Amino acid sequence: MQIINIDETQAEKRSGGIFLGTVLVKPLLNESHGCKDLRLDIVEFPQGTRNRLHSHEYDQALYILEGEGIVATEKEERIVRPGMLAFIPAGEKHWHGATDRGPFTHISILRAGKISY
Repeated sequence: MQIINIDETQAEKRSGGIFLGTVLVKPLLNESHGCKDLRLDIVEFPQGTRNRLHSHEYDQALYILEGEGIVATEKEERIVRPGMLAFIPAGEKHWHGATDRGPFTHISILRAGKISY
């Protein structure tokens, strides 16, 4: 068993690849913790920043912590706010990020696996 203090977890700047702009990612759970089946990250998107259209091998859930964001598929865009949970089924092409009105933060919950974009 491990107890992870979120406040003591270092955030990492990430850009390129899946991200259109630079985001802050706080890895809460992943392979470095010995976790083989689950990945949790807090992702902070600055105003107007998002990721590319992509899909995952496994289901993904996004729990919205702060700000107003967009979660979109090839067919629709939805506005999400704190307290909401977005569920994206495995294989569904989608993107998510901040609106042009301000920053946006969510917890990404998914199984470790390949991302396609």
